[in-house]
Amino acid sequence: MDEKIEKLQNMLDESQRVVFFGGAGVSTESGIPDFRSVDGLYNQKYEYPPEEILSRSFFDRYPDEFYRFYRDKLIVRGAKPNAAHLFLAELERRGKLRCVITQNIDGLHQAAGSQNVLELHGTLLKNYCVQCGKRFDAAYVQDASGTPRCDKCGGIVRPDIVLYEEGLDGDVLTRAVTELTRADMLIIGGTSLAVYPAAGLIHYFRGKHLALINKSPTPMDSLAELVIPGKIGQVFSQLH
Repeated sequence: MDEKIEKLQNMLDESQRVVFFGGAGVSTESGIPDFRSVDGLYNQKYEYPPEEILSRSFFDRYPDEFYRFYRDKLIVRGAKPNAAHLFLAELERRGKLRCVITQNIDGLHQAAGSQNVLELHGTLLKNYCVQCGKRFDAAYVQDASGTPRCDKCGGIVRPDIVLYEEGLDGDVLTRAVTELTRADMLIIGGTSLAVYPAAGLIHYFRGKHLALINKSPTPMDSLAELVIPGKIGQVFSQLH
């Protein structure tokens, strides 16, 4: 076993309250593109920059354009949990992993079986009418033509995700901080730690072991006990 993998395994073995904090890199091995890599969404060309399309003001002004982007780039039909999702779900079943804190909106952690998942940026699997609040599943929005409308009041239906210019859910943030302050080990994986305020949450961790797994360097590398460059699914597939 590789020396770093062995060290990660030993850290896990002696920890009892593990928290995982992850980003887009956790889902790229399931075929879902990330945002900031060389071939990510932010480096592809559209009539508008993705950051603008995914803002609240753009959604309000140009919902049809928002939904064209949504169906083209945010929805990846047939995506399945990969080795990273499955390993984390198994750690939770063993009572070792206390919580997954994710910046992703794809719902793959739940699909893998994880129960305690805190979605900082919401989820594409839930949708609601901005006018009356009625809830809709993912299929209702994905299968609609143009901008989906509420079958009750006619209002626009939007995904329950946090757009640019919107704040994070206060309850989710509070629960994330609580989990981080109680953890004895934090694994950060598949994230550049460039998105705030989400990335700032990791500073609440005061436990013993901090491991970081990511393909490229992050601002937290110097503070981590262990840094493993690479794909998180490949790393987790070597653990037990």
